[in-house]
Amino acid sequence: MYLLHHEEIESLAKNIPGVKRIRFFMTFGQSYLTHMKCLEDVGMLRTDPIMVDGKEVVPLQVLKELLPDPASLGPRTVGKTNIGCIFNGIKDGKKKSIYIYNVCDHQECYKEVESQAVSYTTGVPAMIGSMMVVTGLWKKPGVFNLEEMDPDPYMEALNKFGLPWKVVENPVPVDCYKTADPSVHMD
Repeated sequence: MYLLHHEEIESLAKNIPGVKRIRFFMTFGQSYLTHMKCLEDVGMLRTDPIMVDGKEVVPLQVLKELLPDPASLGPRTVGKTNIGCIFNGIKDGKKKSIYIYNVCDHQECYKEVESQAVSYTTGVPAMIGSMMVVTGLWKKPGVFNLEEMDPDPYMEALNKFGLPWKVVENPVPVDCYKTADPSVHMD
């Protein structure tokens, strides 16, 4: 599990009053990490141009051209995604912790829409947001982020359109990796 930057962190921090800490984590399988390390070691993840036969190329762009089309991965992608949020705070004067999450199966998504779960969990929320705007449930002038709108119809629609969510109250936290590197702040 890796602590990463993701653009949602910025909009959530801006739009949710009183939030003190937002962190974004992702997990990766060992095979993926091994491949990424190998590609990094040979320079294929570089974003700066290099000269090849008198022509300037960017290694990462070359790699992008060599990798399979993401749309072709659906039939062979197996396993599940788990997307969730843990909220800690005070409600009615008492400490409260909840975990809201969704588990999505790659092969079930492929059977339904011929795509894997990563695409599914990206596309369905975008479709729901569009539906909320078109039907007038979300009606504000200008451009807004999801967290600035009424969440109830959106959350109901997630359940209806293939991304049902569950809630666990008082989830048991997992220990985080600690490092002696002073530039890494986990707390």
